[in-house]
Amino acid sequence: MRHGKKVNHLGRKTAHRKAMLANMACSLIEHKRINTTVAKAKALKQFVEPLVTKAKTENNDTTAASTHNRRIVFSKLRNKYAVSELFGDVAQKVGDRPGGYTRIIKLGNRLGDNADMAMIELVDFNEIYNAGKPAKKKSTRRGRRKKSDDAKPEASKAETSKSEEEE
Repeated sequence: MRHGKKVNHLGRKTAHRKAMLANMACSLIEHKRINTTVAKAKALKQFVEPLVTKAKTENNDTTAASTHNRRIVFSKLRNKYAVSELFGDVAQKVGDRPGGYTRIIKLGNRLGDNADMAMIELVDFNEIYNAGKPAKKKSTRRGRRKKSDDAKPEASKAETSKSEEEE
């Protein structure tokens, strides 16, 4: 029975697994998209999404809290260039997203050993998926219609009736 065993060990000991996930996360942050196996992609998703959330909350916090977040992320990634990229470009791009910063796309099987392959990418950095969609404007759930919107159709009706009378 596997009660309470949430971590996929990926056939590695703890130190090897942590080092591998840190390296893969740094590559993902640097290149915005990497190819790997499906199991590693799922493990990487669980590893990197909390780090992106910590980077995103830096803009709202005070400097002491943001320094603390940077140190926590650095302790996981162990790469200062990846940390600066994460807290810079990536945090700005995903600032309004409430979660789900990565996407896993299955690619088929690897030729050598028939392993299931996948591409994991940062969602906001894919121009192919985002090109067709216009930027969503913020809307509230319970908004009222403005009175100026109601007045405009009436004015246009009056103008059309005047032009018909002149003819």
